Amino acid sequence: GAIIHNMNNSQDIRLMGGLSIHMPLTSACFNVSNLALCGMPFLAGFYSKDMILEIVSISNVNMFSFFLYYFSTGLTVSYSFRLVYYSMTGDLNCGSLNMLNDESWIMLRGMMGLLIMSIIGGSMLNWLIFPFPYMICLPIYMKLLTLFVCIVGGLFGYLISLSNLFFLNKSLFMYNLSTFLGSMWFMPYISTYGMIFYPLNYGQLVVKSFDQ
Repeated sequence: GAIIHNMNNSQDIRLMGGLSIHMPLTSACFNVSNLALCGMPFLAGFYSKDMILEIVSISNVNMFSFFLYYFSTGLTVSYSFRLVYYSMTGDLNCGSLNMLNDESWIMLRGMMGLLIMSIIGGSMLNWLIFPFPYMICLPIYMKLLTLFVCIVGGLFGYLISLSNLFFLNKSLFMYNLSTFLGSMWFMPYISTYGMIFYPLNYGQLVVKSFDQ
C-alpha cells in the first residue's frame, strides 16, 4: 500500500524499479515479509508452511496432491521473487516527477511492528501454543525438499523476469480463450458486476448532481 501510494496509485510492477534506494525502510519491511511468505527458514511463514508440507509428506496422499502442494509453494516463491526483482532492483522506470520517499512515521511504526512479528511471531506462537515440540521424522532428502522447491521457485521467478514477453500482447491472439480463463469460471459476472452496477451508477449520479 505504501509503495502503491508513492507510485501515484500505479500497481504495475514494470513501472517500478530501484525502490530500495528511494524507500529503504519500506523496502526492508517488504523484503522480510516477502521472505516470510515464501517460507524461508525461521521466519513466521516457515513454521506453518514447512509443517504443512512435512505433514503432507508423512500422510497418505496420492502423488498428484503431493505434487500440487509443492508446486504451489514453488509458485509462491516464484512470483514473490519476480515482484522483488522488478520493484527493488535496477533503475526507476516511472515518471521523474514522482516524489518517492518513505511514508510518514505513523506508517513506518506500524510496518516495523509487523516486521518484528514476521521475524519472531512464528516461533513465539509455536512455543506458546504447543505443549511440546512437534517432531516429524523424515529422510534428509524429504526434509530438504521444501528448501529445494523454494530455491528452484526463486530461480524460475528470476528467469521469467528476464523474458521480454510483455512487449507483444500474446493474449490478443487467443482473445476468447484468454477472456474465458481470465473470468475465473464467470465469478466476476456472478459476484461482482451484478452487485456493483447500481452503487456505481448511483455514485455517478451523485458526482454529476452535487460535486460538479
